[in-house]
Amino acid sequence: MTVSVLVVDDQELMRMGLSMVLGAQADLEVVGEAADGASALSAVERLRPDVVLMDVRMPGLDGVRATERITADHPDVRVVVMTTFDLDEHALGALRAGASGFLLKDTPPEDLVSAIRSVAAGDAVVSPRVTRRLLSNLIAEPPAEPRPSPEIDSLTDREREVLLLIAAGKSNAEIAAELVLSEATVKTHVGRVLAKLGLRDRVQAVVLAYERGLVRPGA
Repeated sequence: MTVSVLVVDDQELMRMGLSMVLGAQADLEVVGEAADGASALSAVERLRPDVVLMDVRMPGLDGVRATERITADHPDVRVVVMTTFDLDEHALGALRAGASGFLLKDTPPEDLVSAIRSVAAGDAVVSPRVTRRLLSNLIAEPPAEPRPSPEIDSLTDREREVLLLIAAGKSNAEIAAELVLSEATVKTHVGRVLAKLGLRDRVQAVVLAYERGLVRPGA
């Protein structure tokens, strides 16, 4: 299956470079480019890409607000935000707005390609290092004790274990190894956790775990 991608960045040279990297892959197709958030919204409406590669810092309608609009109006379109700095308050805002991934602009081409494929397949991409630094530095200080949450209380003990490991930045393979389960079983548990909590993907699960005090910054 070919994954269609919309590249959004206010720098023409960056758009060209990203388009060349992605377009060189047999299973990826760059269907359009946009130079700002407003143009991105129009392009998504017209082209309906599978994935939007979104710069967060742009004039006019920035990437955070554009991401919020896209994920609200087109829940089947996945957004990966890109920024120059790994401690970027705009990036955290984009993740909260529904982005499925966060990448630095110096991400190696092979990692960028892998990230696009992962997001298109329904996963989320934020490296554990970036996740911890973003949340530890930018998220409001979590409560000393976990906040009551009917949704979290609805999780089984195993599902709660899986949620905590997701929040630690573990992949399905790493969770499977730690809990001595098959990856297929872990994938099922992850799906149930997201469904019960009403979350779009793993990124939102990480944010929720920190906000509810289930995981402490730096833990």
